Order: sequence, then C-alpha cells, then structure tokens
Amino acid sequence: MSTTVQSPLAWEACVDDAPVALSARGDVVAVAGAEGTVKVLDAAMGAEIGAFDLPGGALAVALSPDAGHVVATGPLGYALWRRSDGRTTVRESGAWSAAAAWADGTRVAVASGRRALVLDTDGDELWRTEPAASTVTDLAWMRQGRRLAVAAYGAVRCHERHTEKPVATYPYVGSHLALAVAPTGRWICSGNQDASIHIWRARDGGELTMSGYPEKVSRLAFDDTGFWLAADGAPDVTVWDFSGKGPEGTAPRSLRCHETVTALAWRPGAAGHLASGGADGTAALWHATAGRPQARLRPVRELDGTGEAVAALAWAGPHLLAVAWRDGRIRTYGLPSRNAL
Repeated sequence: MSTTVQSPLAWEACVDDAPVALSARGDVVAVAGAEGTVKVLDAAMGAEIGAFDLPGGALAVALSPDAGHVVATGPLGYALWRRSDGRTTVRESGAWSAAAAWADGTRVAVASGRRALVLDTDGDELWRTEPAASTVTDLAWMRQGRRLAVAAYGAVRCHERHTEKPVATYPYVGSHLALAVAPTGRWICSGNQDASIHIWRARDGGELTMSGYPEKVSRLAFDDTGFWLAADGAPDVTVWDFSGKGPEGTAPRSLRCHETVTALAWRPGAAGHLASGGADGTAALWHATAGRPQARLRPVRELDGTGEAVAALAWAGPHLLAVAWRDGRIRTYGLPSRNAL
C-alpha cells in the first residue's frame, strides 16, 4: 500500500484488493476489498492504522459511531476489529452476510443468512431474530437503537431488543435490495428488484409505491433531517421530499451527472449536500434540495476520477469526503465550510 499527500486537505492511497465498501467516522476511514482485505486508515493523512482479513471476501463494512470498532460482512460470515489493540474476531458461519448496522458504540446488527444477529463489540451474540422467508438483504436501527428493521423477501420486519419474533411487519411482495429509515422514525423505505421504492408510514403502516424506475433500486439514503431521500435506479439520482405529509403526489428532483449511479452519501448536517458516484468514474457534489420538484439539477462540483467505476463513498464528518474506485484508489477531499461545496 502506498500513500501520497496531494494537498493539505486531500490525500490518495492505493490498496491491492479492489474496494467494494467504504465507511468513515471522525478520524478514521475503513475500506473493504472484494477478496476480504479490510484496511483502516487515518482520515486526515491516509496512513494505515490497522488491517484484517475476512475469509471468503467482503460485501459491506461499517465503523462504530465512536470509530473504535469495525465490522465487515461477506459471503461466508463476518469479522469485528478493535482499534485499541487490533484484536480481530472472525466468525465463519457459512451464511451470506450482506449488511451490518451499528446501534451505538456497543451493539451491532449483522445479516446472517435468513436471520439478523445482534452482537457486542467482542463478537458475542446478544440476541437474534427468527428466520425470515429468505436471505436478509439490509438492516436499519430505529428509535435510537431500540428497534431493528430487517429487510428480506416479502416484508420488512421490526424487532424490539431481545425479541426473536417481530413486533411489526410491513409486507410487500418482492425482493428488497436496500432499506432506509428516516431519522425522524416516520418513514421506512425499501429499494426493490422490481424497479420501485416502497414506503411505509411507521406509525400506522400506510403505504406508497414509487414505481417506473428503469432499473432496480439498490441504493437509498436519508439525510440527517429525515426530510430528503436520495435513490438510484435511473441515470439521474432522484431526491424525494418527505417533509410535511410526505412524497405522495409529488415529483422528485433529478440530479443529472452519471450514466449509472454506484454510490450515494449525504453530507452530515442539514445543508442538503449530497455526494454521488458513477460507473463512469465520476464523483459529484450537489445542492440536492435546491430548486423545485421536477427540477433537473447539475452538480456544484465534479471530482476527478480514475477511469474506473466509483465503488463507494463516505463522509468522515462534514468536512472530509472519502471516495474509493474499483481500481483500488482512495482519495479524500476537504471541504472547509459546512455551508459550501
């Protein structure tokens, strides 16, 4: 691995294992490669802090809120790494594990076949859900980590802490590829194989489907306010307004830059800033909530690419954006002001 400082606010690193997932928290960036190598880097300069391997390859990686732990998941299981001493706990369960989500700095949920497992930071199981109808595809915590939403074919099911059976079920016949829960707790959204977004109002189960996407919807992201949802599934990024009564009967804003969207991440805060990446290698920054419904927006800034597809991107706080490309390059870009792009 080599690291080159490009400027006081940006660096570039190269890793040998093609990136598939990226996570950033505070002063740390974690990148997972397709073959299962996970690198943990200093967010300010790119120096390697630690590394570990997940046998069988990686699909997802997530840093804990305090940046003290990393979890990686993959086709054969999952692994946890502790920053304080580099301790790594590997669980080769043989079950497909495509997602992980931290409730707080002490508990993390991982998909494991048809179940979700909730673990402590040592990798010890605290509780598990009953089997879903098919493989769990995504997870999200609600109510400040007191309720876990689990997506699998046919429904999103919600579990209270230490409850194997769901306390609420939100049915939809189809394959859920992505799950997003509004920070307000009002909305649960799934991106689906049938090229739609399905939406439930959490308090009463009221439903709405956004259909007509040309491709499957596999990436969803709410901003910190819970009022804006970004989605892929089309050449444009679509941004839906969930304020007030929600998006029913409204049109989204469209962000035109990529031929195929491969990554989405909202900048922390309430400024309405979104980063996106594409299969053409471009990364872009947007005032994603500007204009009116049906507005077609152009990026505020495009970031130089490597010619390879953007694999993932993540914000290490409001001032530093990390971008990983399929060729193994990772770059960070500094943004000095919360209100400026």
